[in-house]
Amino acid sequence: MSYLAGDYDIAVIGAGHAGCEAGLAAARLGMKTLIFSISLENVANMPCNPHIGGSSKGHLVREIDALGGEMGKNIDKTMIQIKMLNTSKGPAVHSLRAQADRKKYQAEMKHTLEKQENLELKQGEIVDIRVENGKVTAIETSLGAIYTVKSIIVATGTYLKGKIFIGDFSQESGPDGVAAANKLSESLKKLGIDLVRFKTGTPARINRRSIDFSKMEVQKGDEKIVPFSFEDEVKEFDQVDCYLTYTNEKTHEIIRQNLHRSPLYSGMIEGTGPRYCPSIEDKVVRFADKPRHQAFVEPVGLDTEEMYIQGMSSSLPEDVQIALYHTIPGLEKAEFTRPAYAIEYDCINPSNLKLSLEYKGIDGLFMAGQINGTSGYEEAACQGLIAGINATRKIQGKDPIILDRTQAYIGVLIDDIVTKGTNEPYRMMTSRAEYRLLLRQDNADLRLTEIGHEIGLISDKRYGKFVEKRENIHKEIERLKQTIVKPTEEVNNLLIKCGTTPLTTGTKMAELLKRTELNYEKLKEIDKDRPILTEQEKEEVEIQVKYEGYIKMQEAQVEKFKKLETKLLPEDIDYSKVEGISLEARQKLNKLKPRSIGQASRISGVSPADISVLLIYMQMKKEGK
Repeated sequence: MSYLAGDYDIAVIGAGHAGCEAGLAAARLGMKTLIFSISLENVANMPCNPHIGGSSKGHLVREIDALGGEMGKNIDKTMIQIKMLNTSKGPAVHSLRAQADRKKYQAEMKHTLEKQENLELKQGEIVDIRVENGKVTAIETSLGAIYTVKSIIVATGTYLKGKIFIGDFSQESGPDGVAAANKLSESLKKLGIDLVRFKTGTPARINRRSIDFSKMEVQKGDEKIVPFSFEDEVKEFDQVDCYLTYTNEKTHEIIRQNLHRSPLYSGMIEGTGPRYCPSIEDKVVRFADKPRHQAFVEPVGLDTEEMYIQGMSSSLPEDVQIALYHTIPGLEKAEFTRPAYAIEYDCINPSNLKLSLEYKGIDGLFMAGQINGTSGYEEAACQGLIAGINATRKIQGKDPIILDRTQAYIGVLIDDIVTKGTNEPYRMMTSRAEYRLLLRQDNADLRLTEIGHEIGLISDKRYGKFVEKRENIHKEIERLKQTIVKPTEEVNNLLIKCGTTPLTTGTKMAELLKRTELNYEKLKEIDKDRPILTEQEKEEVEIQVKYEGYIKMQEAQVEKFKKLETKLLPEDIDYSKVEGISLEARQKLNKLKPRSIGQASRISGVSPADISVLLIYMQMKKEGK
């Protein structure tokens, strides 16, 4: 028997990393918000690796923080190891990665939701989304509770008709044995939403006491601790060690002998898996020439003996998993606490979304996270934040916030999945960003805090500190450009000591800083008038000065990009009536309804010639011809 349970502005279905950010953003912007989770014990769960950040993903976390999201703050509270990756390369690819205490991360995020004004967190399964006259009106739980709403954000993760596979064993289930959401898929299909099947997987967990760490390489955290959130202070903590070991020919032989028992190869699994995070059996088949593969042994938390074996996800039977793990140095006597498994789930074709993450044709229905065909906690969280912001702005009658490819990795991700769709779980990578020298993780606040403040998620106090930081950086760069260093004995002694050419004439301090052998800290000896700056300000000054030439080149490229992005296309264009466009382009353009000429140019099947025709068409329309 159904009953009316309440009236809300926004309902969020799912409380994973996307749902948490969506709900918090909406509530903080004044919306009466409701979040549903199938199990409150799984709020912000990390069913796969309990870490936040990593290559390109660290960029996303910094951007989430700069816009006023929560993920960066939550990992800063609960990290047990921190490391800056790719430091041997340029600053464009530097990226923070932190190992989390899994249970503490969940508990902290759950408590943050519970304390948030305007937000209610409830346990329950949503079985129906109601739509009237093309607009969402309500959601219904399995217990018959009906909540009327103005907007809905679907953030179901891998729970939507989730199915677990371990060898020939399978069962309907979400991650970690939690019940799957089995009825919502039918409701979405009734609304005309096409669903596809994707798959992902996770490795086994091992009891720490059964591992011989002496046979592994120790992976320590950084001595210099850098927080994810621009707002957080550096805090000292005792970091745990991670470890590295390798598979070998014995491991690979066991896998090859048992491929017929893998549901991945027997045909039991229908869903498409992530190409950039393959299972160990997939690695052995696809990279047959490689004699070994890495296996990282990482702690799940401080109050548990469970260890996570990164790089070893599998859907092989449990007995085969145990046998192959026992061939790996240090894991010869490993005791499983949980076997590896593959999980298959329903998701949508994200090309049916607008860039605001609203579903085309259904007013007020937004989608975020793995429902959109992406993989990863960070990818989910940034979509949740944008969906929460835009669902709110829709209700407020404001234009959506749409970040483009020149502003943020978030913009790259959303533009990629909406414009191109995805035929596999989409993972963010630095190589996907054309302007990655501008989209560094260190300058995410300089790029996005202004927007976060305008939206209303960055407080005036935080914004004031940000403006002061921005001014300090600008003033110091200008000072370095104006300060002349004379070829004194002291100066040249320092330059020789640092392995660089001594001066014969006066040189600007900024020009010295551009030298490979020098950095901001080393120049302190001959720069007596420098102001007191924070570590973040010093880093930003050095990067902007050292890479000035490359940055200007990318900024020139951005100007060209912006010209096409600002040429907006009306939503009511019937491309089948635009003469001169190829048949494939007409079909794609009519289906995707791009927002701008720039977005249209990135659609597969739309050629430069088609874009030229569109530009002429737009000009003629403007002139009334």
